[in-house]
Amino acid sequence: QVQLVESGGGSVQAGESLALSCAHSGYSSGNQVGSRVGWVRQAPGKEREAVATIYTATGRTYYADSAKGRFAISQDSAKNTVYLQMNRLKPEDTAMYYCAAGGVDTWSRAANYVYWGQGTQVTVSS
Repeated sequence: QVQLVESGGGSVQAGESLALSCAHSGYSSGNQVGSRVGWVRQAPGKEREAVATIYTATGRTYYADSAKGRFAISQDSAKNTVYLQMNRLKPEDTAMYYCAAGGVDTWSRAANYVYWGQGTQVTVSS
């Protein structure tokens, strides 16, 4: 059974930092949960946005333009955990952040991820 468990959300002031964690488990040869793990956010009234992804076998990372230069995705393979370090946060970063995994198509399309965590709220005030 695939499980993605997020932690680390909270409320901060603009310019501050937060680090999110996603503990993932449930690999099998058929579910590809380990192929890639990403962070997808959704603000109220807006569409889901994939902000960063890491391909777990190669460590290759991808970022949305909104995240480049401020966010960093990384992994600890021994702990099956993926992290999202978010720096210089802005009020527009306020959203529910979901850990998402699996899928084989374009990383930047949120709908292409197969497995989802419950989400963790990030609120940035000005």
